[in-house]
Amino acid sequence: MTHHLILGAGPAGVIAAETLRRHAGAQDRITLVGDEPEPPYSRMAIPYLLIGHIDEAGTHLRKSPTHFADLGIERMQARASRVDAAGRRVTFEDGRTVSFDTLLIATGSTPVQPPVPGIDAEGVFHCWTLADAREILQRAKPGARVLQLGAGFIGCIIMEALAARGVQLSVVEMGDRMVPRMMGPTAGGMIREWCEAKGVRVHTGTRIESVQPGSPLRVRLSDGQTVEADLLISAAGVKPTIGFLADSGITCLQGVLTDEYMQTNVPGIFAAGDCAEAFDKVSGRTIISAIQPNAAEQARVAALNMASAAPRAQLRGVMQINVLDTLGLISASFGNWQGVPGGEHVELTDLAARRHLSLQFKDDVLVGCNSVGWTEHVGVMRGMVEGQLRLGPWKDALLADPTCLMEAYLAAAQGQGQWSGAADTRRR
Repeated sequence: MTHHLILGAGPAGVIAAETLRRHAGAQDRITLVGDEPEPPYSRMAIPYLLIGHIDEAGTHLRKSPTHFADLGIERMQARASRVDAAGRRVTFEDGRTVSFDTLLIATGSTPVQPPVPGIDAEGVFHCWTLADAREILQRAKPGARVLQLGAGFIGCIIMEALAARGVQLSVVEMGDRMVPRMMGPTAGGMIREWCEAKGVRVHTGTRIESVQPGSPLRVRLSDGQTVEADLLISAAGVKPTIGFLADSGITCLQGVLTDEYMQTNVPGIFAAGDCAEAFDKVSGRTIISAIQPNAAEQARVAALNMASAAPRAQLRGVMQINVLDTLGLISASFGNWQGVPGGEHVELTDLAARRHLSLQFKDDVLVGCNSVGWTEHVGVMRGMVEGQLRLGPWKDALLADPTCLMEAYLAAAQGQGQWSGAADTRRR
């Protein structure tokens, strides 16, 4: 009997366990390990819990309380402290050890704790777990003064939920704009202006220098201001949860390095999700892409190969995909949105309409893009970047008019080969 051990009970771990049950031997043992007392749940659902759209059960990845038992998947609550790759054993913080034949590392991410004096004071939370959410629900009452550290992708999602609760919200971002790892200066500036128009105070290019405990908290900012807050949310980013792999023999760079089969350098040991570093076909390098669609596909591929399914499953690539709703303003970022050496670039901005479009090309391929307020093009932009479509003369048409994305996509995807004729028809 083969024992498949999965570390991590988030979306990647759950999908892997279910895939293994479908494709592994009927007698194979599958153990799903999570380090929280809750049933497996989605962290991305926590903002909807804070808004009140769902209850805690609505965050659960599978609704039946007997789902995993019905599939013959064992659940275990523990936190890994060491992996012995050669001995095929995992040691947990409570002293237990579990042997495995195949192992999936799907431990996800951990919030970054910024080096700020007082950041561990009472009233400071990460909004990362259901336990965090329960505390925030108690404190983020209408009118409460809430200060949020971080205006990245995760921070903006949390901000949306907090604003919906009617709090007095201020946001501090050390970057020169909001969502700096997703948006260029123009787009990030537009998002800031939108948030400020909605009543959110935004401090960009600013750090929190210290937090003085008490009720309220007194937070000193690098711009000289001191802000009083009833609640401080730290959303300063996340990092892969891989510290327990030190001296394991498993190669880690920023995350757990994998090949196209999601296997590590150790045969039989795989990784998937936010802790995995996989090959991105657009940038041509290995990256961590902490979004659920990538986690799900990586988990599926890993599980099929753990089950020795034939032919071997391969990851088609990792895609940089971000679509964000910030207080009703939709923005999107795909691929190499910052551009590539020797590439070409076009931007179109309508500040009055709060619309912005930025396209990045390498030769006649769209390799990345940003958009704000241009919701009709989101699916097309993803398809063009992900599909690496060769645009031919339509590249020049897009440089002249970035809004003709739909026509360019259809022409390239359908392989009509009538580039100039199609472009002439569009211009009539």
